Amino acid sequence: MAFAKSEEEWAERARVYLKAAIKKAEVDYDELARRLKKHGFKSETRASITNKLARGTFTAIFLLACLAALELSGIDLEDV
Repeated sequence: MAFAKSEEEWAERARVYLKAAIKKAEVDYDELARRLKKHGFKSETRASITNKLARGTFTAIFLLACLAALELSGIDLEDV
């Protein structure tokens, strides 16, 4: 497994991974925002999710909550 060499590379890999997971789950950003509300993320909206994914900067907490909202059981580091 090739690891990223910089924080920016890790951010890009996390962004790409999360976008792919959302697409694979066939969930749009409005639905993801609704699901995140059930996980305690009351202020997330389609726009806030779009902005986070466009910037590629979001917390590990947000990433884990998205994975839970998408009902994914874990991350295979080979995929990141």
